[in-house]
Amino acid sequence: NAIIGALVALSIIALVLSLVDIEDVTLPPTVKYGMVFDAGSSHTSLFVYEWDSDKENNTGVVSQTLSCEVQGQGISSYANDPPKAGDSLRECLDKALKVVPAAKQRDVPAYLGATAGMRLLREQNSSVADQVLAEVAKTMREYPVAFKGAQILTGEEEGAYGWITINYLLDSFTKYSPKAHTWVRPEAANILGALDLGGASTQISFMPRSSVINWNDTSKLTLYGYNYNIYTHSYLCYGQNEMLKRLAKELIVSFSSTRIDHPCYPKDYNETVSLSSFRTSPCTNQSDPRLTHDDRNVTLEGRGNASGCLAAIKKLFNFSACSQSQDCTFDGVYQPPVSGQFIAFSAFYYNFKFLNLTEGQSLATVRETIKHFCTRSWEDLSSSYPEENRERLPKYCANANYILTLLLDAYKFNETSWNNIFFQMKAGRADIGWTLGYMLNLTNMIPAEAPVRMKGHVPSLWAAAVTFIVLTLALGLAALLL
Repeated sequence: NAIIGALVALSIIALVLSLVDIEDVTLPPTVKYGMVFDAGSSHTSLFVYEWDSDKENNTGVVSQTLSCEVQGQGISSYANDPPKAGDSLRECLDKALKVVPAAKQRDVPAYLGATAGMRLLREQNSSVADQVLAEVAKTMREYPVAFKGAQILTGEEEGAYGWITINYLLDSFTKYSPKAHTWVRPEAANILGALDLGGASTQISFMPRSSVINWNDTSKLTLYGYNYNIYTHSYLCYGQNEMLKRLAKELIVSFSSTRIDHPCYPKDYNETVSLSSFRTSPCTNQSDPRLTHDDRNVTLEGRGNASGCLAAIKKLFNFSACSQSQDCTFDGVYQPPVSGQFIAFSAFYYNFKFLNLTEGQSLATVRETIKHFCTRSWEDLSSSYPEENRERLPKYCANANYILTLLLDAYKFNETSWNNIFFQMKAGRADIGWTLGYMLNLTNMIPAEAPVRMKGHVPSLWAAAVTFIVLTLALGLAALLL
């Protein structure tokens, strides 16, 4: 009887366990992927990111898995043949699918963000800009990914996302604590500013020490459970490529001749341009009455004049609109005083790297290095650098003087704060740019998966419980017969 009673009790316990949830068993989080195209004015890049589905305070811990350079120029260059804009993305899309597991590809959110080149094309011809974006979207929909859209970012969005990228990569928001086995916010978080220089625009983004007067130039962001108010502003037509076009145009219209002295080009270097080329960009004021409507060619003759180059570049800025105000950059644009440390990336980094300029050098050393480079002849320069640098080689004098003017005269860095600027293009194994910040921000919109849990009343457990009960009753009956 005791044996039968024990068996019956065990059967009852098994039945109860089969009807209620057993202790939840949490499985490891799954890995999510996302991809973002950076469609800039001069080129396009694709970045693939991944993160665990259990997020830290609603923001994913994202890492870069792949970067791929799209062959050719930016998508805005295909204005006359929009289908080619979509076709140009295929090679990088094929590479991306090789790093994302096949089972996850259809769940990968895929975005394309176009920046200043497409902003200019939209100003010039909005219907053509729409056609280019439509062709890009058409191509991306052919791939087994969750295409979320192709859009033109505002300059302020581009600046804010670049700021997010920098502070994320440098552990300003959160860092892993081996002691706590989790991600924590640094006690003395060093929030850095971002300086971005592209082909058609430039952006500055940072957290001001004082309150911001003009709230139109601020972005409110929530990351890892904390709120951030940053100042960010974008200057369209002040990217380095558009600056060079504007500089050439101003030199040409100031001297009505077919041969024009160019102070920034190396001595004995000549470049021939057509006047019609200045009528294709809003940055060079197609309606400028000083531009004749013929298509005659003009030859720009390099003079290697360092001081003349700097003076010509300063004329591209309207500093008089600020009336000596310290809260103004140029063209009457408000900006609070710069504060803290900054990362200068994109063309800021590439130009200074080429000239072997690094952080820690005094401003006097930087100026002297640029001045010496500007006075070198074309014969000297072309024989000193590899042939692959020839195309951009004549531009570095103008670019470097432009960077100095932008940072010192416009943004108002000085002899002291200059040392707070660090020129970088990578942090760890990730590229610095706006795309990681964009992806990181989007993880706030992608719901975190609830941890996968196993319940006690799944069919397999039911079957085990019923089998146990039947065996118990059979054994009980056998015991009674014996």
